[in-house]
Amino acid sequence: MKILFLVTEDWYFFSHRLSLAREAKRKGFDVLVVTRVTNHGKQIEDEGFRLIPIGMARAGMNPLKELATLWELIRIYRSEKPDIVHHIAMKPVLYGSFVARITRVPRVVNLLAGLGYIFTASRWKAVLLRKFVSNAFRILLNRPNSRVIFQNPDDQNLMMRSGILKPESTVLIRGSGVNTRVFLPTPEPPGIMTVVLAARMLWAKGVGEFVEVARLIRAKGMDARFILVGDPDPENPAAVPSHQLEAWNNSGVIEWWGRREDMPSVFTQAHVVCLPSYYGEGLPMVLIEAAACGRPIVTTDAPGCREVVLHGENGLLVPVRNVADLAGALEKLIADPALRQKMGMRGRELAVSEFSVEKVVSQTLALYQELET
Repeated sequence: MKILFLVTEDWYFFSHRLSLAREAKRKGFDVLVVTRVTNHGKQIEDEGFRLIPIGMARAGMNPLKELATLWELIRIYRSEKPDIVHHIAMKPVLYGSFVARITRVPRVVNLLAGLGYIFTASRWKAVLLRKFVSNAFRILLNRPNSRVIFQNPDDQNLMMRSGILKPESTVLIRGSGVNTRVFLPTPEPPGIMTVVLAARMLWAKGVGEFVEVARLIRAKGMDARFILVGDPDPENPAAVPSHQLEAWNNSGVIEWWGRREDMPSVFTQAHVVCLPSYYGEGLPMVLIEAAACGRPIVTTDAPGCREVVLHGENGLLVPVRNVADLAGALEKLIADPALRQKMGMRGRELAVSEFSVEKVVSQTLALYQELET
């Protein structure tokens, strides 16, 4: 059996789907990864997977380039003749499903890891794209040999209620899973209270609200550090410019650490992890990693985020874009070490029982097997 993974970025495949591909290979699959190669091509090949670089851009809108990408995918699918294709994220799902239909791929798995910018933004471009994508999904994703994986029930129900997808075409598998042998609980670090927001630097991830809360809490004389971890995403219209991040960092209101590959180490330096997102998340990996590391979480009562946090048990949920409530939740945890410890322990329990990578991989491989029959 040959499985083809289509994803726009090699780093995303490596960080979110590597364990799944490893287990598929161990089960006897011939694993092929089709992606844009930037920094992780050699690492993917070193895993024993075949790698085909492509020029697909997540935010590309040039008609000629998009047609060239479609033709490139048609040639690959015809040449490789995969038994299963697994498309990951919005554009690969759209393009890959179209190409799979033309080339008669027998089994198609689509993963919508959150509905993102197109389904959450109110800009006119997003509204137009939403109408186009919804109609395309209705045509392409309801085939008998096709399933769509959702990471949270809110997104799944939205697509079914709107008539875009039939219930039998959808599957719920919560998140990408966390390696609980790598992300381990550690004691709180000594010293100043540290709050970490780790994500792509997008306004819709709540970066602006986080900075405003840092200003408010510091103005009250509370001694705390506020850390942003992650790079801007120039292909996303909601990206926070680098010069803005540098200005905040230089002003001392927050620290900007940029992209980090050593996330377990980052969490050992944190007392609280915060993600005030209103982006349209699937199920944020940073939250299940933080839970696995025994860190209490403050996040928004929004799709995806609320899947990880049981309010009052392993963290606190706040309304989206509400600076006052966000500040209050963080102040509560900053002031109460016993509550932080209690929530951290509960978060670890949930990570192990509900969000382990073994569970996610097992459910996904079972879906492959279901489509085989």
